[in-house]
Amino acid sequence: MSTPASPPEPPLPGKRGFLKGLLGLGAAATVIPIRAEATGMNGQPPRRPGMAGKRYGMVVDMRKCIGCQSCTVSCSMENLPPIGQFRTTVLQYEVVPDAGGPASMVMLPRLCNHCDNPPCVPVCPVQATFQREDGIVLVDNERCVGCAYCVQACPYDARFINHETQTADKCTFCEHRLEAGLLPACVESCVGGARVIGDLNDPDSAISRLLVEHKEDIKVLKPEMKTDPHVYYIGLPDAFVHQVDGQAGVRLAGGH
Repeated sequence: MSTPASPPEPPLPGKRGFLKGLLGLGAAATVIPIRAEATGMNGQPPRRPGMAGKRYGMVVDMRKCIGCQSCTVSCSMENLPPIGQFRTTVLQYEVVPDAGGPASMVMLPRLCNHCDNPPCVPVCPVQATFQREDGIVLVDNERCVGCAYCVQACPYDARFINHETQTADKCTFCEHRLEAGLLPACVESCVGGARVIGDLNDPDSAISRLLVEHKEDIKVLKPEMKTDPHVYYIGLPDAFVHQVDGQAGVRLAGGH
């Protein structure tokens, strides 16, 4: 004996029923299947292919930086970010000694640190930010939705939302130039030779020799974040190691 079918549920009357139906349609339309990714090193997504066998890093010798901004200009000419936005720059800081006395000026080049444990990568909901096997961290602008999660996650203030593309932007170590056997624009244009880039896996590379020669003087920004940054500084004052903005005795020249 067949069981009679239940009568259809009457529609909810008025605005309440309309909104419920509309919300149901919206939820159904926005369900996006997300493919689970295998876990790589330090809980990071697996790295994508890069230049096999290499691990790129940069040494910035602050003793040679004169704050001329040639790196900033050449980077802008090479990569064409919007006017007023920069992938790398040299910030000028005024340092006031704790014991008093005259202030000193410090030129601090800033850029993406291409960390070994980059916090910007796992927070990306669409996996647009990724790291290659050679350590270079990049952004896939075809996938980026401009949510700015990676901008907030970066402890080095090295990312921004490009005003023109509305996607994440940052220093890429000019990977397109490296792949062609050229130096990044900022390295090539540095008049003082303050920036040195190279393969950290090659013990005979210029950067590897610098790291050995100046082992006691090498510092990185915010080591407590455990990101393992691969931009190293020679001559970096202690006041800049853990925090720059907001730290007593250190402020941006001009109040910026």
